[in-house]
Amino acid sequence: MSTPTISLDQEINPWEAQNARFDFAARKLNLDEGIWKLLRTPAREIIVHFPVAMDDGRIEIFTGFRVQHNIARGPCKGGIRYSPDVTLDEVRALASWMTWKCAVVNIPFGGAKGGVICNPKAMSKGELERMTRRYTSEIIEFIGPEKDVPAPDVNTNEQTMAWIMDTYSMHMRQTVTSVVTGKPLDVGGSRGRIEATGRGVALVCDESMRYLNMSVNGCRVVIQGFGNVGSNAARLLMERGYKIIGIAEKDGGLFNPNGIDIHQLIEYKYRNESILGFRGAEAMPSEELILSDCEIFIPAATENVITSRNAANVKAKIIVEGANGPTTAVADEILAEKRIFVVPDILANSGGVTASYFEWVQDRQGYFWKEKQVNDQLETIMRDSFDDVIRYAEAHNVNNRIAAYMLAIDRVAFTIRQRGIYA
Repeated sequence: MSTPTISLDQEINPWEAQNARFDFAARKLNLDEGIWKLLRTPAREIIVHFPVAMDDGRIEIFTGFRVQHNIARGPCKGGIRYSPDVTLDEVRALASWMTWKCAVVNIPFGGAKGGVICNPKAMSKGELERMTRRYTSEIIEFIGPEKDVPAPDVNTNEQTMAWIMDTYSMHMRQTVTSVVTGKPLDVGGSRGRIEATGRGVALVCDESMRYLNMSVNGCRVVIQGFGNVGSNAARLLMERGYKIIGIAEKDGGLFNPNGIDIHQLIEYKYRNESILGFRGAEAMPSEELILSDCEIFIPAATENVITSRNAANVKAKIIVEGANGPTTAVADEILAEKRIFVVPDILANSGGVTASYFEWVQDRQGYFWKEKQVNDQLETIMRDSFDDVIRYAEAHNVNNRIAAYMLAIDRVAFTIRQRGIYA
């Protein structure tokens, strides 16, 4: 059974699209009306406007958000993104998705998300540092190892997290490494964290092939996005024997029916800061690549990539969502009619938050794991979670996305019932 039809405004608004899926899953679960209302509404939404001294002496005012959706199962967890396009609705949706993502993989966190409206590509490193530190100080009373643990997201990285950790620590008058995850190794980061989301994507590709009785040998893969998630997923899949025939980026794509050498492409992009001009493949518009003939398509960049406008033309047999919200709710219906096997974002890209959980645990213990231990634990959780979602889908006769939502909502609702409502 597919998701209900929603309006065009809902389709392009991630918060409305998230709500449509949540409502459908909650209805299938016969969720109590009170808990339904509680889980549909973020617990806290913080909006801050703050000044930053720019390199040329100007004072610029930035707007930042932090949305905390639910803390029933543990502290909030979620990334911080820097982008000109950040909106409160987007952050709300991402915070909600984080709640469900953490519940799907059964780790003790609730969901949060943050962002600052800015153009980081037009800012110097000094400006980014001052903006990050001021944003941190504005939300400092709402974050912490037991409250809300930020992580990197779009246009933020381990350096950003080091600045946040240092700012928080200066205010606390002690070093608090566990306030954020995704940090550099030397300041409390975890081995295996950088490639964890891409590794998780690769693992659920393996599980999908196993479940559908398909062969990895000769399996053609197209990946949209060649950032941290897309590049690591591509490399790990190629090393497993998959054939990566297409890479689509914002400024253009690459296609090679015989397979692209991902090791060479990673090296080329590092040197040139773009995949364009790579000689191991021919140029092709990204819009065409997304719809090209392949076994697996991995959207690993932004929201709303597969919509009502192009879903009918998708030729992939399997879609594994490396990005958050790449498929709209309306597109889900079309993909279901085409019998395309979709591994939803709240399962497929949960490797990152799972490894972030490992980092938080290590920081709090003061004892750090070998990379093999991180990867082995990640593999166990991803495979078990895939099986849990498939069992839910089969038991309730729903698609994988609704099954993942139902599993997550059920787990969070169960915890809320156990804890009770404080009055």
